[in-house]
Amino acid sequence: MTDEAEALLRAAAFKAELAASRRLAERSGMNDTEALRATLAHSAGAAGLDQLLRERAARRLRSEQAQDARRALAAASLARRQAGPAAAPQWRAWFDGSARPNPGRCTLGAVLEGPGGVQVELSRALGYGNSSEAEYQALIAVLQAAVEHGAVAPAIQGDSQVVIDDVHAPESAAASSLQPYRAQARALLARLPGATLRWIPRHKNGRADALSQRAATIDTEEESHAGTED
Repeated sequence: MTDEAEALLRAAAFKAELAASRRLAERSGMNDTEALRATLAHSAGAAGLDQLLRERAARRLRSEQAQDARRALAAASLARRQAGPAAAPQWRAWFDGSARPNPGRCTLGAVLEGPGGVQVELSRALGYGNSSEAEYQALIAVLQAAVEHGAVAPAIQGDSQVVIDDVHAPESAAASSLQPYRAQARALLARLPGATLRWIPRHKNGRADALSQRAATIDTEEESHAGTED
């Protein structure tokens, strides 16, 4: 086995698996690498060792992306504290998502404003899901728009405490069901140095909410029209 293959096994193994493989090597006379491969194959079960290695490599990548995003947010926060009181941000964004019922049909609404009269409005139907998934997709959509427009230090606001807390939470405290959305949002935030993300009450998020509701109305009307044609 090459050094690269051995390093791949060790990178994939949890601490408990490394300890178990050492005990196996002592009992069986296997070398350390053979024992580790056998231990990981046992952990993989019917899915197989190759599948386990792929899944854990993807998990490491998500963790690295989350760490990069945390470092970027921390650096931006430190820079703001050191700079003292700041002028109003030139780039601002609002996002909102909803599910009717919950779970049910999801829609998103978002607004991005920037210097020179930049004004982007997003209103979109998303399919079936719950409200947190809709809110996360709204955040991702406005972050993508901010990246595409080269936004600098955008101030991003939304009324979903669940999503905003999840973005800011350490990996161990994040909601596992929202992990794919969290990873995507944090990766986009890492591409927007100086970006801030904060909660605002619903009554201050009216424009994004209206765009989300507009998408729900259009989606319902289109389905009604399709039903009439049938």
